[in-house]
Amino acid sequence: MLDLARLRALHAVHTHGSVVAAAAALGYTPSAVSQQIAKLERETGTTLLERQGRGVALTDAAQLLAATAEQMLTLMEQAEVGLEERRGRPSGRLTVAAFPTGARGLLPPVLAELARAHPALDVRLVEEDPHRSVDLVSRGVVDLAVAHDWDVAPLPAPDGLDRAVIGADVCDVVLPEDHPLAAHATLVREDLTAARWICQPPGTVCHDWLMRTLRATGTEPDVAYHVAEYQTQLALVAAGLGIALVPRLGREALPPGAVVRPLVPAPVRGLFAVWRSGAARRPAITETVRLLRAHRSASGGGEEGGRARRSSAEPESRGPAAAPSPHPAPGVPA
Repeated sequence: MLDLARLRALHAVHTHGSVVAAAAALGYTPSAVSQQIAKLERETGTTLLERQGRGVALTDAAQLLAATAEQMLTLMEQAEVGLEERRGRPSGRLTVAAFPTGARGLLPPVLAELARAHPALDVRLVEEDPHRSVDLVSRGVVDLAVAHDWDVAPLPAPDGLDRAVIGADVCDVVLPEDHPLAAHATLVREDLTAARWICQPPGTVCHDWLMRTLRATGTEPDVAYHVAEYQTQLALVAAGLGIALVPRLGREALPPGAVVRPLVPAPVRGLFAVWRSGAARRPAITETVRLLRAHRSASGGGEEGGRARRSSAEPESRGPAAAPSPHPAPGVPA
């Protein structure tokens, strides 16, 4: 009989594309994953991995086994969900994927509360872009994704996944304090067409939003710096190298030389959780989603709270700011 742990290792290589990436996902060393697959090759009498350049590729036989392993792992998950549901409390391992600002600004109190209230639950966290995290849930690599999207760039969810709204997050424009636009108390999108941008890399949700929004004004955005980490974006803004659109969630204090201005209408990204439909009744999933929504609502960033914050950031006029300041505008938390 084939060993499930070895099939899991093969499935991880198939899912992540390399032995090293599979080892990182499983929490093993690369040599341990290689040993598991070597044992599986001996069990089956079949070559499963072939050298391809500097990496490896799955043979046809390995592709067949990986597909079978996925079915078996799905059945195992269903059994685990059933047992956990019978116990009536979160337990076992729960792997969560979250985008970086969500991992920093939303998850710490949730994970801390889960650890205190449910010691039998072993939560693991990985940072991933929303596109990637939803895909990982779909493929059974992680159990729950905390993701975001925009109304102009909705993130499609594959079949077989359930989704729940967590809340909303407003984004603001961050500029050098001596930038001409810093003289305004608020900005509109047409103000931004001639700006030089600091933005997340192509293929990310935030990059897609910026491209679509500014192109809708008839302008091709001038993105000079593609930077994934928002703190690095803020440092580049403070150095006078461009402007950036930065979310409030997880935003740290602005560095000297940078100011924040609300954009009208405010860009609002939706925050949501995604999990496999077959695990919808798992207590670990339902409790984590409940806490995510509760903590986001308590911070003023629930679905309705996000709309309220957006409205409060829309003054009646666009008069000049009293004076450029390295601190956020009144009513706009950093």
